[in-house]
Amino acid sequence: ISVLQKRAAKAENSAAKLRQENAQLQAELRNSRLEKEELRAGQAGLAAAKQNAEAALQQLLQVTASSRASIRQLLSGAESLQLVADLLKSIDRISEVSEDG
Repeated sequence: ISVLQKRAAKAENSAAKLRQENAQLQAELRNSRLEKEELRAGQAGLAAAKQNAEAALQQLLQVTASSRASIRQLLSGAESLQLVADLLKSIDRISEVSEDG
């Protein structure tokens, strides 16, 4: 009977150790699953950030092109105004010469 009791005690100890190891492995599995979900959420966040950055880039390129066109128009307008100013100066000179002559 003593041999049977020793075997039973050993079996109970082994079962207890296996239950403890099983509980640890279950906890590790839960942690791994949570970590996996967090990584997936992080990847989704990165994908969204990348998409937002791409949209912002496209908008900046459009604004840049529009700004360049506006600058060209302003320069053209300034040149036109300079021509008008030069023309008015010439008219003033002509009228001064006519008055003197």
